[in-house]
Amino acid sequence: MPSTSASSASHRRQARLRREYLFRKSLSTAESSTYEAKRKVREALSQGKSLPTELRAGYDKLRGEIDYEDAKHAGNTSHIDDEYGDAGWSDPRVCVTTSRSPSSRLKQFAKEMKLIVPNSTRINRGTQRVDELVDVCKTSDFTDLIVFQETRGEPDGMVVCHLPLGPTAYFTLSGGVLRHDLEGGAAPMSEAYPHLILNNFNTQLGRRVGNILKCLFPIPKPDTRRVITFANDDDHISFRHHVYNKEGHKEDDLTLYEVGPRFEMRLYQIKLGTLDMKDADNEYVLRPYMNTAGKKAML
Repeated sequence: MPSTSASSASHRRQARLRREYLFRKSLSTAESSTYEAKRKVREALSQGKSLPTELRAGYDKLRGEIDYEDAKHAGNTSHIDDEYGDAGWSDPRVCVTTSRSPSSRLKQFAKEMKLIVPNSTRINRGTQRVDELVDVCKTSDFTDLIVFQETRGEPDGMVVCHLPLGPTAYFTLSGGVLRHDLEGGAAPMSEAYPHLILNNFNTQLGRRVGNILKCLFPIPKPDTRRVITFANDDDHISFRHHVYNKEGHKEDDLTLYEVGPRFEMRLYQIKLGTLDMKDADNEYVLRPYMNTAGKKAML
């Protein structure tokens, strides 16, 4: 009975946190409008200009809020700031697992990805349901959950779930090459925290995806010789993993070795919630039927 009571209390707490989170998200538009009004007031005061007509009626209230704002709240905030508000303060802890009854190839792929992400732990999924898996990760203080999926033995999906409240990003995977399949063999795996290269994530959605990916990794030391690259080309993201050695005294005297694995990714959905929240709102959904030759890249 005590365990049932504790579980019930945990679920009530998660429901309360989710309600608070959705309430903050619902205020994002209003807060953005208030932030823009404050920005215009600050700009007018700093330049000695008269206030815009539409702001004069509410000037006293805005000025009072500006005067009492501290540095932390001076910027524009949103639900994204709440989700990753602790990023950089401590190293992420990532749980890596697979879909049920994984093939030997998917197990090997998950093992290699566990080595890719520092401070990660690979667990056997067993018969755990999604809600049980998420609860275990929350109880164990994991910051993120990565689930790899497959079709006929080939890894073809990756889900990145940020804990405890989301978001959850869904990617397709293709062209997977494991370490032992690399031409010429793979270089030895370094355990140093890697430098990240996020190439061509320039749009608002691209920056969002880049933030989801980079927050899986801790901050590296400056002299780390391990590099992980996420390179976006027309919404298709290439993942590459290298180490390098410095051969001479010049900066360009470097030898680059591919460590692997390598694969291609494509985002198809972002949900504002965790993996077990079936009714979570969609932030983004890929709609292939809208693709045209002249369409701009989303990422």
